[in-house]
Amino acid sequence: MAEVRFHVLDFGAPDYEVIIGQGNFAIKTIEDIYDAVYSSVPKAKFGAAMNEAKPKVVRVTGTDKELKEKAAKMALEIGAGHVFVVAIRDAFPIHVLNAVKQLPTVANVYLATSNHFQVIVAETDLGRAVVGVVDGTAADHIENAEEKLERKRLVREFGYFGD
Repeated sequence: MAEVRFHVLDFGAPDYEVIIGQGNFAIKTIEDIYDAVYSSVPKAKFGAAMNEAKPKVVRVTGTDKELKEKAAKMALEIGAGHVFVVAIRDAFPIHVLNAVKQLPTVANVYLATSNHFQVIVAETDLGRAVVGVVDGTAADHIENAEEKLERKRLVREFGYFGD
C-alpha cells in the first residue's frame, strides 16, 4: 500500500503578487502564460515557472530576472508536476487572471495573492500534488459600517465599482 506524506510549505508575505495553478503540456503552457500576462499588462514585470513532469525540469520565462528566479524557486520547492507559478509586480492578479484561466492548457488556479500563504503538498512514491492553499489569515469578525465604507472607497480608488 502506498503511503502519503503531507508538507506545509510556508512562503511568507511576498513583496509581489503570486498566482499558482496547474495545467498540462508545460512546453506550450509556459509560453501561453507569458503571452497572457504580457498581453494583459504590457508594463508589468513578471516571472513565470512551470514544473515539467518529463523531463523533470522547471521551465522559466518572463520579463524580470528577479521575479523569474522567485517563481522558479517556488515552483521547484512545491515540486508537483505541471504546477505553475507567476510572480508579478506593477499589476494585480485581477488584471491577468482571466487571461490565464482561459488558456486551454490551464486546468485550475489555486491562488492569486500577495498575502502570507502556505501550499499544502501531498507526496507519494510517484511524486507530489498540491492539495490546497492557505491564503492569509482567518477572518475574526464581520465588517462594520466604517469598514464597509473603506472597502468601497478602495474599490473605487483601484478603478472598480462596488455595491
